[in-house]
Amino acid sequence: MSMEQERERLLAAVFVELADTLVTGFDVADFLHGLADRCVQLLGVDAAGLMLADQRGSLEVIASSSEQSRLVELFQLQNDQGPCLECYRSGQPVSEVDLAAAGQRWPLFAPAAAGAGFAAVQALPMRLRDEVIGALNMFMHAPRRLDETALQVAQALADVATIGLLHERNLRHQEVLAEQLQGALNSRIAIEQAKGVLAERLGLDMGQAFSLLRDQARAQNRRLAELAGAVAGGSEDMAGWAPSHRFG
Repeated sequence: MSMEQERERLLAAVFVELADTLVTGFDVADFLHGLADRCVQLLGVDAAGLMLADQRGSLEVIASSSEQSRLVELFQLQNDQGPCLECYRSGQPVSEVDLAAAGQRWPLFAPAAAGAGFAAVQALPMRLRDEVIGALNMFMHAPRRLDETALQVAQALADVATIGLLHERNLRHQEVLAEQLQGALNSRIAIEQAKGVLAERLGLDMGQAFSLLRDQARAQNRRLAELAGAVAGGSEDMAGWAPSHRFG
């Protein structure tokens, strides 16, 4: 098998892996570490890493193909300086073909990266339309620039990975919404049951029963659904609950 055929085989395998991100329950951490490794295999770079933004917009090192690249990426975050940060903030690719000559651009990062054995870097945004969720960093031991084909492949990998991650985040968001909706439905059922108990025991209509239940929840500093569940379940002591005034 020729080198080009091997590259095509690896590329096909990578996109199959990326497609798996659209399946519920995939392992995000394993996927991202695998993506960093695949970048090294496919693109001829010496190391790769990914940073993703948390809910506050702060970048975190998520995956690296080597310990050296992980430490260099952590150094970027600790010193708020470097290509990955620039890439994430601008949403545009950031390239430096000779880190030894980049001391003015990144006075802290450039010598630290050189000290770790890296001579060139390329950062690509992980973005979908206007939403940037992180950046892909690639490091080389020799001063050089990635060719156009490699850049296109790398950006394609970053783009598809971004779609998968945003899809996974959306699924989790939908699960949270579903849980909240189910909680609201369960609360409504408990409240209706509690109203029935109060109406029967205290001779109230359903509107009066709800007003009393709500007043008691506020007086006891308890959640309405919690108190309703206790009333409906028979565990609440309702002595003294009779309204002190007549409802209209």
